[in-house]
Amino acid sequence: MTKRTSAKYKIDRRMGENIWGRAKSPVNRREYGPGQHGQRRKNKLSDFGTQLRAKQKLKGYYGDLTEKQFRRIFGEAERVKGDTGENLVGLLERRLDAIVYRAKFVPTIFAARQFVNHGHVEVNGQRVNIPSYRVKEGDVISIRERSRQLAIVLEAVALTERDVPDYIEADHNKMTATFVRTPALGDIPYAVQMEPNLVVEFYAKN
Repeated sequence: MTKRTSAKYKIDRRMGENIWGRAKSPVNRREYGPGQHGQRRKNKLSDFGTQLRAKQKLKGYYGDLTEKQFRRIFGEAERVKGDTGENLVGLLERRLDAIVYRAKFVPTIFAARQFVNHGHVEVNGQRVNIPSYRVKEGDVISIRERSRQLAIVLEAVALTERDVPDYIEADHNKMTATFVRTPALGDIPYAVQMEPNLVVEFYAKN
């Protein structure tokens, strides 16, 4: 098991939820945290604990972003007019690695980050290797010609455990995806409930 895969499963077990809806998640077999005391960590959480958990879950979902990265995105969400929680998830969904994952070009968000890093992705015909690159509405994301027959891509396209959301138009024959619009929270196909409002509360108090 690779370090990335291990980290992904550790996040699931730490949260006690299958946050990506993966069939192989260990939470499908045992719904308690990692470590010898994992089964005993079922105490009722305080408000702080609930808010912290919501933040860790959302941060983990997008590839276990660092606190610095996540806090910076939250700061941007605060400065934009409108609901901060909605703005936050909208900004997270505009990350290039998130769109590569949503378009089903790769099987996991962790694979998406690595895939972009390795130069397999173009935006509007220009190669981009920065996973945090902010995609704009109307941008066309494509898999480079020489990368389209990679096993990871072909396997991901064939996955049946998730669908491409309607704010992305994906053409798996041409290996392209158009980012149609920035989604609202209700549009995003999270496998578990995400509560960005609790993230807002967490940062308001800390």
